[in-house]
Amino acid sequence: MTTLALARRLAVGAVVAGAGLTAYAMAEARAYTLRRVTVPVLPAGSPDVRVLHLSDVHMTPGQHRKQEWLRGLAGLRPDLVVDTGDNLAHMRAVPAVLDAYGELLDAPGVYVFGSNDYFSPTLRNPVRYLLPDDGVRRTDAPQLPWRELGAALTEAGWTDLTNTRASLEVRGLRIAFAGVDDPHLRYDRLDEVAGPADPDADLRLGVTHAPYLRVLDQFAADGYDAVIAGHTHGGQVCLPGVGALTTNCDLEPARAKGLHRHPADSRPGDPGSAWLHVSAGLGTSPYARIRVACRPEATLLTLVPARG
Repeated sequence: MTTLALARRLAVGAVVAGAGLTAYAMAEARAYTLRRVTVPVLPAGSPDVRVLHLSDVHMTPGQHRKQEWLRGLAGLRPDLVVDTGDNLAHMRAVPAVLDAYGELLDAPGVYVFGSNDYFSPTLRNPVRYLLPDDGVRRTDAPQLPWRELGAALTEAGWTDLTNTRASLEVRGLRIAFAGVDDPHLRYDRLDEVAGPADPDADLRLGVTHAPYLRVLDQFAADGYDAVIAGHTHGGQVCLPGVGALTTNCDLEPARAKGLHRHPADSRPGDPGSAWLHVSAGLGTSPYARIRVACRPEATLLTLVPARG
């Protein structure tokens, strides 16, 4: 075989392999998955509480498969829904989001927004996400109808946790919440929610879109039992056996998704520590609808009494 013939075979092989990987990555981005996680965080003798964690839906009107899958989650009958933002990816996505959430809006719920609720997605070089954060945010992009979405969620009965505290009664338990606006845009106002978590509540939850360490540190130090976040997409493109390469924030890739402790080396019962759940989310940018070894997800968190 001549050198030219070998080069041609290698080139054809590379094209076929690349096409195969792209097809897999596009299929993976539509392989919606329900994760189930148990969190031992309630007082002794409490009933279990089922919390549905939704994040990073990045909805566009034409994503009918995603909308149908989301509607089906109502069959889980969660006691509480926590939405950690980035619901939108299109100017006309609000009706699609509300229709997809459907009967979930009848359950108690809380929400915060992420950067992609506020601003339209833009085409970017995907390699940029693997580079150190330069701090530049595209706030010059057209605004999405986040006010319309927020008004609809609030009218349905969900609680807006944007830089505020609130409380809800769920299954006879009083849950105290603190939430912040998107830390990725530096919209969080930790000074407005800082201070000891309500000691009389049965459970204390911190809610944020992006799990920046400054936010996690504050919530853990203030005595919140768990922090719920999204934003990372679980890394979106992961390497088998390695995991996420990036989180698009200052959280280390080892905690890009799933249930962990914060600080990472702490244990249940340690003062100033909390559980941390980070969702890999359900969507992607409409300009990069791929995932590798990181399926889109929603998570059913079953909160149970802490082990004595």
